[in-house]
Amino acid sequence: MATKKQTQVRLDEDVLEAGKAAARSRSLDFNKYVERLIIEDTTGARAAGMAAAQRLIDEHGTFLDDLEQQLDAPYAQQPGAAA
Repeated sequence: MATKKQTQVRLDEDVLEAGKAAARSRSLDFNKYVERLIIEDTTGARAAGMAAAQRLIDEHGTFLDDLEQQLDAPYAQQPGAAA
């Protein structure tokens, strides 16, 4: 196992808080979250994931839009109903 090296970064307070919130939402501690972001960025994993998502949208976007409309239909506001 690789030895962990300690480092220090300076972040604007709002950036730090946003990062901590993002880490919490993923059930990660802040250090692990930053480490994961760096790994994903430097290995191309993030780009590959984004490319795969774009292919899904390109190939199945119309189907997904239609499905979303079908799922939302029962909740659509009826004509003449109060807002």
